[in-house]
Amino acid sequence: VQLQASGGGSVQAGGSLRLSCAASGDTFSVYRMGWFRKAPGKERRLIASITWRGGITLTEDSVKGRFTISRDNTENTMYLQMNSLKPEDTATYYCASGQTTDLRFENWGQGTQVTVSS
Repeated sequence: VQLQASGGGSVQAGGSLRLSCAASGDTFSVYRMGWFRKAPGKERRLIASITWRGGITLTEDSVKGRFTISRDNTENTMYLQMNSLKPEDTATYYCASGQTTDLRFENWGQGTQVTVSS
């Protein structure tokens, strides 16, 4: 499975961005896709994941009510709608996919940078 992330950029606090992650290759093997982020000096953290059936797991409390994960199985694409962005959301965002029902991810896309200025 190959993953291509896009949609990052620079915005002011309070703005919005929509990240996309397009999957190609053996997409039938994908059970779950997820969004991670890594801020400078911090570990990479899982933000949210979504199964092929649309089951969502949100693991990052700081984005609740602001970020929405979704998936279009017909387009093999996952999205992350980010609203009310804050400077602390500044990070490199990665998408990933996994084949199992747990939160393990085997394939990774390249990162896309999100910078939020105050």
